[in-house]
Amino acid sequence: MADKINTNKISIREKIGYALGDGAANIAWRGVSTFLLFFYTDVFGLTAAAAGLLLLVARFSDGISDVAMGIIGDRTKSKYGKFRPWVLWTAIPLAGILSLLFTTPNIGMTGKIIYAYTTYILFTLIYTANNIPYGALMAVMTGDNKERTSLGSYRMVGAFGGGMIVQGALLFLVAYFGNVNPTIDIDKISDEKYQVSVSSPQDVENANIKTKDGVATFVWESAESGIKNEPSPYISFSMDADKPYSFIVSGESDLSSEKITLINQKKGYSYSIYVLSAFLALFMFITFASTRERVSPPKTQKSNLKRDLSDLIKNKPWLVLLAVGLLWTIYNSIKQGMVMYYFTLYLNDQLLASSFLVGLMIASIAGAVATAPLGKLLGKRRLFIYALLFSGGVNALFAFCGPQDIGAIFTIGIVSEFGAAIFPTLFFTMLGDAADYSEFKNGRRATGLIYSAGSFVTKFGGGLAAAIIGAVLAAFHYDGMDSSTIQGALPAIKMLMSWVPALVALLAAIVMVIYPLTQTKMNEITLELEERRNKELETSNIG
Repeated sequence: MADKINTNKISIREKIGYALGDGAANIAWRGVSTFLLFFYTDVFGLTAAAAGLLLLVARFSDGISDVAMGIIGDRTKSKYGKFRPWVLWTAIPLAGILSLLFTTPNIGMTGKIIYAYTTYILFTLIYTANNIPYGALMAVMTGDNKERTSLGSYRMVGAFGGGMIVQGALLFLVAYFGNVNPTIDIDKISDEKYQVSVSSPQDVENANIKTKDGVATFVWESAESGIKNEPSPYISFSMDADKPYSFIVSGESDLSSEKITLINQKKGYSYSIYVLSAFLALFMFITFASTRERVSPPKTQKSNLKRDLSDLIKNKPWLVLLAVGLLWTIYNSIKQGMVMYYFTLYLNDQLLASSFLVGLMIASIAGAVATAPLGKLLGKRRLFIYALLFSGGVNALFAFCGPQDIGAIFTIGIVSEFGAAIFPTLFFTMLGDAADYSEFKNGRRATGLIYSAGSFVTKFGGGLAAAIIGAVLAAFHYDGMDSSTIQGALPAIKMLMSWVPALVALLAAIVMVIYPLTQTKMNEITLELEERRNKELETSNIG
């Protein structure tokens, strides 16, 4: 009699190798979701409304490309499997397009908009070709839904580790690579008022000047006609080589040249992303080399796209996950997208955002690690609901924080992020459960298709979040190239950081109530599918 097929256990080495793939993906994803909108408005020079619309419009193409990639993945045949080859084939293209996203060619505004649309749409397409096969790979590495939950925890630890790399290091890399070695002259006017003159040995198209503490305000000593000249914690401007630029700086005592930073933001962002993109490609190569595919569709299954799509639309667990995935992505993306604005404009300390983001990543890793044992204790459905209510409720407390409440801001963010980390860990695991449910009910499996549609809503949710941020900031007349608009936009920044995402989390929890796959039902499905696969193997061996 044939030995039973082992589609369940995975070594720790393989789990770590798989996790590095999401570490790589999140260098791209977290880099884009956290920094790209701010980069577009405050470095590249697009308006908030135009940048938000760009990020939304580009997402509409994902509906077609994601589903197409799922179909292609299900039908890929190679000696490496269905999904692993795509991780290898897209590693370098993804690293390359991420670098181009943060590159700033010297072209007019129309050219900038065309360049931004072109590079961002290409990024979404290449990311799709990489990430959908990568996500689907998890569902075919093991047939055990509990082992898949463990693999999902490893995956999210990798994802948050990659996020920590980009969110923790990027701003410091920007400061390092963007340093223009300026000449700075300071003349004291009064106790907390100084005349500061700066010059650079080279042209700097997008210079940013501020104090390291972010407390002092700057105004032009002699502003050109038509330029608003209101006090601001920083000023962005264009510099000609060896030409002096003079400001009146107020609000800090004992000001010295060491306390003033002058950064070439365009060079800083570009060079920093180039370095991080190299790590992205390396991690993808390791994932390809260290993973294996073990679960295949039933051998009797014939390719039938119409049947696959029909099964998908009738798959209630998948439909519920579709709606919840859209909502939790909007929730997380608004939170992430607002961090740079919140720390730069509300707290006046941009570099402190790096420490905050590292704190969030540590909380995320703890949340991902806790997901598997909490899922066993509560069941995935109930845990998802509790996590949404907990994270959203805590996040709403940002509404009560002032710029001086740094300890409370860090505490609220870290505690809320612990709950938020559970969402993606469970979501991608539960998409595998939805694939098992389809095979259990219909005798057919379309893993790539199920993951592709799930991937679409998570990416489209990010686009909706960016559009929401852009629209709200535009409604409050925020202009990233005009520091005089900051004060009027602060109420928008506070509400986007606090109760707006909290309402989205509450709605997601309500939708999750109707999810039908309890842990008892999943145990039944897992046992039944294992019996079917062993019978299929025995029949194949006898034949």
